[in-house]
Amino acid sequence: MNGREHMPFRYDTMPRMNAENARASAQSTSPGEADDTIAAIATPPGVGGVGVIRISGAQAFMIGRALFRPAQPLPADTLPPSHQLTYGAIVDPVTGETIDETLTVFMRAPRTYTREDVVEIQGHGAPLTLQRILGLALAAGARLARPGEMTQRAFLNGRIDLAQAEAVLDLVNASSEAGRRLALRQLDGELSARAQTIRAAALGALTRIQASIDFPEEEVPLPDPEELRALIADASAGVAALLAGAERGRVLREGLRVVIVGRPNVGKSSLLNTLLGVERAIVTPIAGTTRDTVEEGARLGELALRLVDTAGLTNTDDPVERLGVARSRAAAREADLLIFMLDGSESLTPSDHTAAAELRAALAPDATPDDTPFAPGVTPVTLAINKADLPQALSEAEAQALWPGAPLVHLSTLTRAGVAPLEEAITRLALRGEAQMADPLVASARHADALRRAGESLDAALSTLAQRDPLDFVAIDLRDALEALGEITGETATSDLLDQIFAQFCIGK
Repeated sequence: MNGREHMPFRYDTMPRMNAENARASAQSTSPGEADDTIAAIATPPGVGGVGVIRISGAQAFMIGRALFRPAQPLPADTLPPSHQLTYGAIVDPVTGETIDETLTVFMRAPRTYTREDVVEIQGHGAPLTLQRILGLALAAGARLARPGEMTQRAFLNGRIDLAQAEAVLDLVNASSEAGRRLALRQLDGELSARAQTIRAAALGALTRIQASIDFPEEEVPLPDPEELRALIADASAGVAALLAGAERGRVLREGLRVVIVGRPNVGKSSLLNTLLGVERAIVTPIAGTTRDTVEEGARLGELALRLVDTAGLTNTDDPVERLGVARSRAAAREADLLIFMLDGSESLTPSDHTAAAELRAALAPDATPDDTPFAPGVTPVTLAINKADLPQALSEAEAQALWPGAPLVHLSTLTRAGVAPLEEAITRLALRGEAQMADPLVASARHADALRRAGESLDAALSTLAQRDPLDFVAIDLRDALEALGEITGETATSDLLDQIFAQFCIGK
């Protein structure tokens, strides 16, 4: 019986997994605050050509009308046309002082970002001026918005679900074109739609089970085990398909962490400088110049990179060098891609073999070449044979014997020959198949964790069904799966989780 006691379930005790209940729960944790009119500066801090103050809530129009004076006066108690920029000025209603020349737009609910009445004041991007206008809005009855509260209201008012709300933050923070596209796909609802499809299959199985349990007096027939198995298997396959792209999604969102390793004085720092296009790392003919990891961000086409130069992997009694080697090994374990550098102008040295052994020890037990990037526990390795501008003494066969199966690139950090093919190889690794993938890419660790828990519960349901245990037990597993899936779109999200997510936003968004 899987260690579980047999007890009947009632259909009316099933958790109501809908966004309305999640939103009501979130709103109930802050009595009165959901009805507040909120205001904030919506543009980044600093001096700019334009700055925007956003006001949202039931009193937004009253506050906007008190502060804004259209250049073409309007009749008393008349507002400018909705969703139309109107030229005029912001005036202190107490002193009559003109604060700024602005374009102001009044937007009537529900066709707004928050689905509330919204006023946006577009003035000059002077911090003092923006703060003064914001202060007038607060004095007129608004409350300063908390971080992410505008987007939180969009969620609470049903305009977007939780996964789409998180995509807003990813879109704002996107550091690459690939990350931007990924966030936009999630904002368009691709992930949410797929999660709902999976949920519908699991809920279909649970509904059939509950009906047979709760209404035995009405002679509701027991559900067909094969029909249940098919529904649960469909849900499980959907979860597995999303999880298969989770690591690639993370890389596109956060950037590819590329760690350059090898023996001392083989050209690792030179490659870092070459890929960055600036002299970031110190380069000398003296072995062991790099004693610590050097990390820099870069962009490669549509992809964000974190490039890491490391101390040479070697056996040493020098305590400082040993610390450097330890940090190199730690960096290797955190890499998405390892570039193992060799000197093509000479045959393999004992130091090369030592470096390879050190790297394998760092990655053990998963230090094996693999044709599938981002497979769990496997870090892809690319061999980079440096000094292609010099006569070559190192054969490809000799190099690949050091790390069998790893792809190989010849290059020169001096002339940049071969650097472009290396960059193309890095890009292919991260973006391979991204444009053709039918399934949305899961980029959030929170979403991946929820999917993993849902998958485990669905697998347990299939196992329980196969063992012919009472259907009550299958229902338990299905409930757990639905709870986890609902966390993605917010249908079963707690108020604490919502607060944690929206606290990551900036004020005004």
